[in-house]
Amino acid sequence: MQAFTTLADIEHLERNVRALVAPHRSPYALIRAAALRFPAREALTFLPDAGLDTPPRRTTYRALLAGIHRAANLFRAMGVGPDDAVAVLAPNTPEAHVVLWGAELAGRVCPINYLLQPEHIAALLKAANAKVLVALGPNDELAVWPVAERVVQHHAVPLLQIRASARTEPGVPVLQDQMALMADELAFDPDLNPDRVVALFHTGGTTGAPKLAQHTQGNEAHTAWFAHAFYDMDERAVEINGFPLFHVAGAFVYGLALLAIGARQVLPTLTGMRNTAFVQAYWKFCERERVTHLACVPTVLASLLGVPIDADVKSVRAAYTGGSPLPAELAQRFEKATGIPVRNILGMTECAGLVSIEPLRGPRTPGSAGLRLPYTEVLAVPWRDGAAQLGERCAPGETGVLVLRGPHVSPGYTDAARNAGMFEQGWIVSGDLGHIDPAGRIHITGRAKDVIIRGSHNIDPALVEDAFLAHPAVAMCAVVAEPDAYAGEVPVAFVTLKPGAQIAPEELLAAVAPTVYERPAVPKRVVLLAALPVTAIGKVFKPELRLRAIEIKLQEALRDWAPGMNASVRAFEQGGRQRTVIELPGPRDTALHERLLHGLAAMAVDVDIRFS
Repeated sequence: MQAFTTLADIEHLERNVRALVAPHRSPYALIRAAALRFPAREALTFLPDAGLDTPPRRTTYRALLAGIHRAANLFRAMGVGPDDAVAVLAPNTPEAHVVLWGAELAGRVCPINYLLQPEHIAALLKAANAKVLVALGPNDELAVWPVAERVVQHHAVPLLQIRASARTEPGVPVLQDQMALMADELAFDPDLNPDRVVALFHTGGTTGAPKLAQHTQGNEAHTAWFAHAFYDMDERAVEINGFPLFHVAGAFVYGLALLAIGARQVLPTLTGMRNTAFVQAYWKFCERERVTHLACVPTVLASLLGVPIDADVKSVRAAYTGGSPLPAELAQRFEKATGIPVRNILGMTECAGLVSIEPLRGPRTPGSAGLRLPYTEVLAVPWRDGAAQLGERCAPGETGVLVLRGPHVSPGYTDAARNAGMFEQGWIVSGDLGHIDPAGRIHITGRAKDVIIRGSHNIDPALVEDAFLAHPAVAMCAVVAEPDAYAGEVPVAFVTLKPGAQIAPEELLAAVAPTVYERPAVPKRVVLLAALPVTAIGKVFKPELRLRAIEIKLQEALRDWAPGMNASVRAFEQGGRQRTVIELPGPRDTALHERLLHGLAAMAVDVDIRFS
């Protein structure tokens, strides 16, 4: 397959029958084909620690395929059937890969974020119909095992430990030992029907009822196979993949996409890109391993800007980033400092990780997330009355909500009642606001729920963030809505500064305000933070900032409404809704209570007022 440059290249490819262009319709078929072509080629390079003198563990495609067979045989021997799941609590390691792909052969896999609360993980196991839990065993770097022990107290399932050090938990079977007892060829005939559900990926945050997106074999194979034509990769590519396998970025966007073509992934320690010692030695590892592509999110790009390039990195051809919109200013700074081209990706859990990619052979277009995958459709449609108008189309360049359909689209959530609003009439309603330009490039400007409505004026937070990121003192910025009694919502900017930079919030706001694209979009305030809250893959977690904005606003309002009172404000999310508790000292004051209710009513904030 030739590398893509423009939409015309994709449309030219689509003149062919899809089955001829993409003959392998399951992850296993892709990996098996690569292993048959390149049995001795290295598939995975695991770095045990951040020491450049520490020998890495290298896994060939022949060994990877044999490990997948052994894992699949083991899970079948443990009673895992086609509708049963193997749950996984483990970082991105060679053992986790054989578990992931082996579980998909035996039944289904449900990789889970080990940073979740044990009770929530247990609920996911139950919802996934998990028959086995595989977890990283005791070690001194990443404490997953204590979480696993608490999980099985809430939901009892057989537990396997991945040996991660010389220390193992007595009485618990070790994955590697159990796999060694299995044949390295499949002991059963695998069902490679592309429509068979083989994976359940949790989404929708870290609280609330379990929400599991189903992936078919065809979903995952479609995104993985076509990605390399955007990345301009072949089997000689080497990529640093520091993302967890419980996220579609680690598993598919930066994972299976390379396994599908016989390329190599460098897996940096048990803690991935959270390992600060590894990040400090990042460029030296790029030189040693002859890395060609970097797998990033915007916060990783920002972190790498703080690491001096102390190595020969001429082999690095591109840095790909996704997870959240790519600020143009950040991309420009990274390219100028490193000489490495930056390209953007748009992905979703509900479509096996990929919606669109900027081709490396094409230019980086500020604000663009690239071109759609082959044999898929991505459209912008009007967003009206809180819903996507699927019967209408936005003109080129006109902003709407993005919708998509194609072979990569999930059949839905395990709980079909949760499909409404996301899976509609064969389309995924992404919730991303954006437009399609005349060249077919997809532009993301924000989330439908991220739009700040000041009076009747819609404010795009991404454009305000770009204005702050252009300031020389600003490292990162996230703009969210703050409740307001008169305008409904006003923007507030949460900012982190570059190392060594010093500037007062008021001074920063005064400097940036004239550059914001329109007057109503100028933030009401700037809040300086040591770090922005992020998800497990480094994506800025705006829901937490929205709660912080509510707390700040109400604390300010209480100083006017209840002067001299030492009131506390706590905002939180409950059942998908923002809730706030205000606690006031002393006995109940009816007049004050009514005054507060009157002021809060104008802000449309759900508040519980308590006196103590």
